[in-house]
Amino acid sequence: MRAKYIDCGPNQLPLWRAALAGFNIEVDVNTEPFSVENLPSILEGYEICIDDHTRIPPEVLTRCTELRHFVYFGTGAASILDLALAAKMGIEVHTIRNYGDTTVAELAAGLVLAAARQIAPQHHLIRGGGWTKMQGIELRGRRIGLIGLGGIGREMARICAGIGLEVVAWNRSSVADPHAASIGLDELLATSDVVSLHMALNDDTRGFFDARKIAAMKRGALLVNTARGALLDEAALVQALESGQIGHAALDVFETEPLPEHHPLRTAPNVTLTAHCGFWTEASTINQVRLVMRIVEGIQSPLRRSA
Repeated sequence: MRAKYIDCGPNQLPLWRAALAGFNIEVDVNTEPFSVENLPSILEGYEICIDDHTRIPPEVLTRCTELRHFVYFGTGAASILDLALAAKMGIEVHTIRNYGDTTVAELAAGLVLAAARQIAPQHHLIRGGGWTKMQGIELRGRRIGLIGLGGIGREMARICAGIGLEVVAWNRSSVADPHAASIGLDELLATSDVVSLHMALNDDTRGFFDARKIAAMKRGALLVNTARGALLDEAALVQALESGQIGHAALDVFETEPLPEHHPLRTAPNVTLTAHCGFWTEASTINQVRLVMRIVEGIQSPLRRSA
């Protein structure tokens, strides 16, 4: 089967080339920008699409009639592809896991520290010519509630326990972790000084963290989201930031990316924002490339690699 990597970035290309020697695969790589409307012609003659970040609308996917495998450089393919439509078209969707658990958890922990000490607001104030000391929050002994205890959530628990936070967690299924005490969701929201989201996005979790859950949080608590923007009701979040129900939000992901120019989060004084970069370090990118290559090799040469 012919494979095409549709959106290889300049930072990924040398890592991709360096890893090729260890795999028996044939992949055509596109490094040029393109309009997603032209994707069906770009994929003409290819049964395998490798996608790093390009969202494929349903009306475009329906025109990719030769496609049989979709390989995503991430875990939650629902954020860029209509999974039900793909299944209906006979397209098998492949995702990768655990490639950047530590990388994402480190950013999430960094955002907790940045929010607690108001690093971003002070940075902008000083860059603008001001000089005002802002009182922060000492985290040692405070409670952080993790919603989702997969690989990233468990790494976050380990890091936060090392900081001295009391770590509690809620997961949709029962998961034990030595660094986090499992408690009910209502108790977690009501008692946590920091709430951090680490859930996968799917049809069941889309919009999960809504206005009701925000209202159930401890007043003035910090909220961190490095998972997926669509987990969180942004309109309710903006209202909660304005009212003080949420003291500070630290976000790496958003409902619409890039974040629209005039979105109220861009001007809110009590936010710390990063541009969906939680997964992006050289170490995690190398892991991504190797895992994707392993999947493609399994499709093109299924008898050559059994693990």
